Amino acid sequence: MLNTMYYDSPIGRLLLAEKEGALAGVWIEGQKYFLGSFNEDMKEKEDSKMLNETKKWLDRYFRGEMPQIDELSLAPSGNEFRKEVWKILCEIPYGEVTTYGEISRKIAKNRGIDKMSAQAIGGAVGHNPISIIIPCHRVVGADGSLTGYAGGIQKKIKLLKLEGADMEKFYVPKKGRRFRNI
Repeated sequence: MLNTMYYDSPIGRLLLAEKEGALAGVWIEGQKYFLGSFNEDMKEKEDSKMLNETKKWLDRYFRGEMPQIDELSLAPSGNEFRKEVWKILCEIPYGEVTTYGEISRKIAKNRGIDKMSAQAIGGAVGHNPISIIIPCHRVVGADGSLTGYAGGIQKKIKLLKLEGADMEKFYVPKKGRRFRNI
């Protein structure tokens, strides 16, 4: 059973989900992979301690404060590879970015292998069930392209701007060419 609550944010309505006292999901309404692989019964629970803590965390985040990820008990559902990627996402500092390639090199080093596919990393990042809090929006292409955000590129841009990221070095690709609309 997933306990749920809605949160109206500056980037759209979010569905928050808690399972067994830990945060299991934060999805932007309409995002790709909405609810991920969950196919459990859901029940709105306005008095959930975890979901109310998450709302307070998000309130602070959207006010431009820098709440820490470890303030919340997180329990994202996924295989070991995805969890390894999501753990690295949690290490990306507020207002900074990393690339899919940088994450792939970290995973390869951790596993003692020569290389890891950046595309595999992209798949794991895209399936992050706890958007915003596990900051998948802080991952960009090696060339500065803003791609791969399940919630939509414009929402990724809003989150990076909120965090004070230097947007001059990023672009939104459009049919094989650079297109700036940031």
